[in-house]
Amino acid sequence: MIIRKSREEIARMREAGRIVAGVLDMLEKHVRPGTRTETLNRLADDYIRSRGGIPSFLGYRGFPASICTSVNDVVVHGIPGKERLKEGDIIGIDVGVILDGYQADAARTYAVGEVSETARRLMEVTRASLDAGIAACRAGNRLGDVSNSIQRVVESGGFSVVVQFVGHGIGKEMHEEPQIPNFGPPGRGPLLLPGMTFALEPMVNEGTYEVRVEDDGWTVRTVDGRLSAHFEHTVAVTEGEPEVLTLP
Repeated sequence: MIIRKSREEIARMREAGRIVAGVLDMLEKHVRPGTRTETLNRLADDYIRSRGGIPSFLGYRGFPASICTSVNDVVVHGIPGKERLKEGDIIGIDVGVILDGYQADAARTYAVGEVSETARRLMEVTRASLDAGIAACRAGNRLGDVSNSIQRVVESGGFSVVVQFVGHGIGKEMHEEPQIPNFGPPGRGPLLLPGMTFALEPMVNEGTYEVRVEDDGWTVRTVDGRLSAHFEHTVAVTEGEPEVLTLP
């Protein structure tokens, strides 16, 4: 069942989303060669808690950190640690916040210094696919219209949509119904209604769509070792334009 939120509940999610956006803006200043991913995690945790929030990811199903840091061929769920960023890397940072019992979730992929043209184009296409998915989050559309909008942008850019991991509903819980694939035919799936809230998150690979999970049970990598990018926003379906809840 898809849980529809009241205006008050969406307002609470919006406040959590502002903290998420603030974290992602703040971390951009620290994404540079030589920075350890564990440093980004500490900065994010401090920021979230200083604003009254709780990091959604820390301890969630045993995850050991407050953010996910996914470098180069890591698709999602990278665990912060001693790894230092290098010139030319790309890093996806995923942040979730709980505030007053409601959640928001967003991710961005950043360039570390100067990156290759392929890396930059991969990030641009992934971000554009998220924008297309958001635009399709209109009352009266079907969930498949959102998924298909994302897939069309990705594949027209010459990249591959990850199929093993998907977006999700969000609200009081980090993961609510429905699951939201980043692929599939339009015109299918649940009817979108005002009050539905989704975390849309295209995960896009430079090469094959296939991925593998490492022995730590979390880190997801491309099987061919090529790059992956990840962008995400929490979005509310309204009577009119979709509302992105993870903005400053």
